[in-house]
Amino acid sequence: MSHNEQDIKRQVRQFYDKVGWMEVADGVYQNARYEDLRPVSQEYIQRCHQRVARHLLPTGDLFLDAGSGPIQYPAYVEYSRGYRLRVCADISITALKAARARVGSHGAFVVADISRLPFAPKRFDAVVSLHTIHHLPAEQHLQAYGELHRVLAGGRKAVVVNGWSFSPLNNLFERFIAWRKGRKKADQPEAWETDKGTFVNKNQAAGLRTALGDKMKFDLLVWRSASTNVLRFFIRPEWLGRYWLRLLYRLEEIFPRFFGEKGLYPLVVISK
Repeated sequence: MSHNEQDIKRQVRQFYDKVGWMEVADGVYQNARYEDLRPVSQEYIQRCHQRVARHLLPTGDLFLDAGSGPIQYPAYVEYSRGYRLRVCADISITALKAARARVGSHGAFVVADISRLPFAPKRFDAVVSLHTIHHLPAEQHLQAYGELHRVLAGGRKAVVVNGWSFSPLNNLFERFIAWRKGRKKADQPEAWETDKGTFVNKNQAAGLRTALGDKMKFDLLVWRSASTNVLRFFIRPEWLGRYWLRLLYRLEEIFPRFFGEKGLYPLVVISK
């Protein structure tokens, strides 16, 4: 690993240890500022979280959460409910301590880099990695996918949720938002909009397909189409926000591959 790669991982670890996984309320972490937790969006967000579980076996022996964080949402806890043990792997000690508080004796907690997992091949009956790979240096993305595939047992699936660097659908709405805010110069952006957080390096659908190629069997589906910025601007109770999100969810269910590639957050389902 180069010095630059080591520096990036040190930066990410320090950010989550000291900032990202700092609990600001009961069960709510500082990193939640990048999510839309308003009641009007709650049903849609929850249903998107549940998309992960439909690709995993409901029961099994070992469940790997690669880049577990603190397992901050109740839906995340449910993924491993039918497994003997949930193995949480993360580079952040703060995250693992919080994860232990959530799952207790149902979990095992390992400080680990997901691009170099310290586990035997074919050891896990299910694998998830949620919003983690984009924190790795670009050169290690393929290595991380390879590690998730390596530790996955035969006949099982791994689910990766990540974000694209560019979404054609979101770009249309973001342009409108930028235009509206340009006309209302008195408006000040919220802190979360200008806070760059930690290192992020995201892919595009075509690039990921090329990188994974014939190395593993996988499918690109939708996890969620809309960015937090788009949700917070357009989805409002007075604008029938719940109705529009139900319509969006229905369209995502009918055309999961289209929205997986053109929306913002893909669901990468790896089969073995």
